Amino acid sequence: MKTMFCAISLGALFALSPLGAMAQSTGVPEPMQVAQAGTAHAGGGGSHRSHVRHSRNAHRVQARAGAEHVRQMRHPPHN
Repeated sequence: MKTMFCAISLGALFALSPLGAMAQSTGVPEPMQVAQAGTAHAGGGGSHRSHVRHSRNAHRVQARAGAEHVRQMRHPPHN
């Protein structure tokens, strides 16, 4: 419980430290950039369905590559 409280406190400290620096700076305040609305993920990666489809395809390719490697290792190379 104590470690979780410490982790949350440190996370809040690191997350809020740029706000203190912005408050101390002098000059004309510039508008902050807001995250683009309409994306499903923070990185702008589309929908959950497209993510699942991509990971299925990637796993399929990786499995085929692994199977081909095993097939090649089964027979010694011809010299």
